[in-house]
Amino acid sequence: MMNCRKIASSVFWRTRRTILAPKHYPATNHIQVCLMKNLTPVQTFDHIPVPERPKLTFKNKVPQNLKWKKKFKSLKDIRGPATKANTLQEGMYGLMATTGGYLRHGHFEMIRLTLNRRVDSEKVFARWRVNAPHKPVTKKGQGQRMGGGKGNVDHYVTAVKAGRLVIEVWGKVEFVEVIPALDEIRKKLPFRAKIVSVESLKEEEEHEKYLQESNRNPWTFERIAKENYLGIYKYLGPYDYKWFGKYR
Repeated sequence: MMNCRKIASSVFWRTRRTILAPKHYPATNHIQVCLMKNLTPVQTFDHIPVPERPKLTFKNKVPQNLKWKKKFKSLKDIRGPATKANTLQEGMYGLMATTGGYLRHGHFEMIRLTLNRRVDSEKVFARWRVNAPHKPVTKKGQGQRMGGGKGNVDHYVTAVKAGRLVIEVWGKVEFVEVIPALDEIRKKLPFRAKIVSVESLKEEEEHEKYLQESNRNPWTFERIAKENYLGIYKYLGPYDYKWFGKYR
């Protein structure tokens, strides 16, 4: 009987010493406690169908069965906001350009290979929202003299305006799982871009409406440009009167 009491008292004080011990004390005894937890339900993706082509398709380096002529530079192709492919259709997430620029064939391959390596193609699906390279860019050889007409076609590019989606991504994954792959692609693009989702696009649209409705500052770019304060028309161009400083 005495031995049982000694054992019980030693276990009690050992447990008490473990609870009251400081952080540097090497505690070895653990007390299990049963608590009530309110866990959120796990999100399921059973309603998402699998497309026929889950991966990004290969884009040709040169347009096929078409004879392209030499063209001017035409920087208007990358000016202003995009009027096409600026909303998510099938995908839940995407990569959207915030400034204009040109995509070469190497950029298409970088996007395709990076996404295929970083994500599981059985769970993540993607599709292009930009066309294959089709705009010819000419270049003269090194060491040639000036003159002699326009050079030969060197490569083909795709013009991308601000607000246009480059790729769409969706599947049986959450947004956090796709961000690392999209962020790696974003850093390698020749123009500025951002990672978007359906929720973020709605929030941006609502935020812009809120700023327009709640704006109390009368000195806006549009008013100063239209009423020509301090003769500012001498320093503005036609695109400033079209988009009022929002796009270049």
